[in-house]
Amino acid sequence: MEFKTNIVICFTKRLKMKSKKKLSPLYTHPIGSLPRPRVVLDLLAERQAGTISMKEFDKRMDDFVIFAIRLQEQAGMDVVSDGEWRRAHYLNEYLERIGGFALVRPFQHHGVQKMTWVCNGKIRFRKPVFTKDAEFLVKHTTRATKFALPSPFLIAMRLWDKKFSAEFYPTLEDLMNDVATALAIEASALVDAGVDIIQLDDPALTYYCDTEFIKGLGHDSRIDMSRGMEERIPAAVAAINRITDGLETEVHLHCCHSVFKRGSDVKGSYRPILPYFNKLKVNRINVEFAYKDTGHAADLAQFPAHVGAGLGVVDVRSERIQTVDEIIRLTSDCLKHIDPKRVALNPDCGFAPDSGEPPTLDEAYQKLRNLCEAARRLRDKD
Repeated sequence: MEFKTNIVICFTKRLKMKSKKKLSPLYTHPIGSLPRPRVVLDLLAERQAGTISMKEFDKRMDDFVIFAIRLQEQAGMDVVSDGEWRRAHYLNEYLERIGGFALVRPFQHHGVQKMTWVCNGKIRFRKPVFTKDAEFLVKHTTRATKFALPSPFLIAMRLWDKKFSAEFYPTLEDLMNDVATALAIEASALVDAGVDIIQLDDPALTYYCDTEFIKGLGHDSRIDMSRGMEERIPAAVAAINRITDGLETEVHLHCCHSVFKRGSDVKGSYRPILPYFNKLKVNRINVEFAYKDTGHAADLAQFPAHVGAGLGVVDVRSERIQTVDEIIRLTSDCLKHIDPKRVALNPDCGFAPDSGEPPTLDEAYQKLRNLCEAARRLRDKD
């Protein structure tokens, strides 16, 4: 009864999507995560081991999160996140908090045998789990804020498995729909916390950009590609729309090619999937152009007319730092295919969606500084 009541309250609060803070064209925004310095990794490890109380963990982490916010402000970012430093992983942290998932499924990833999370029970979600994190972010900056959530399609594609999940969710779509209900409540709570931009992360959609992956020749044994994009993506869009429809804030969908140890999980342009986004109820789709074999500037000509584009013009995978001029050239190439008034600028992806990703904080800071300087020069030209 409590769960149903929460759903009604959250849905009755919804109004038209809009941005709370005025942002100019070519504004700069992070995708979400920053690399964690060793001190933050050690604190996360203490939490995982249970050797620190949550009260003490929060007290210490608060100071580090403020530093992550200040780093982005100093770099010149128009929008800031909390660096996702309270999360060991952008997705698994959410799964652990809502229940119904466990780290018990064996799988092959890039030829290595691993254990991964899988749905092995009903979601026990009863209330939003990121409210305090979002409120802290909003309280400690005067910049526009962004908070990222995993998409329901990503969760269903990676975490539904017939052996483990069918007893509780007979189909992948059943899990996706239940997750969408939980995420709708989560997103509404983020609006109430004062977040300016809510982002849904979905690297699973780009599986359909990769011809080898579609053929079942991918590196990841978790993923069932036996059903085509003409069936999967409309269902994914409908689930996303259940979350975003009417939210009183700006909403982004982030479609990356995944990040794994300085590389990508999939490759290919966005052209195959873009037609399916015409019914998508978001303000902006954030895509990748800086890393090899991801998007192509010409893809933007096929972007749905009702959405803006977040141009990934900073490579987060390579250790090399692009110059300001290189970022300007890549952006200018993209702007040949889309009105600059529809554009914001961002890194390709989060710098460390998993806390163990190799980029350093200094590398991320310099890349963000160069991004902001490139954006400033481009705006000045107009």
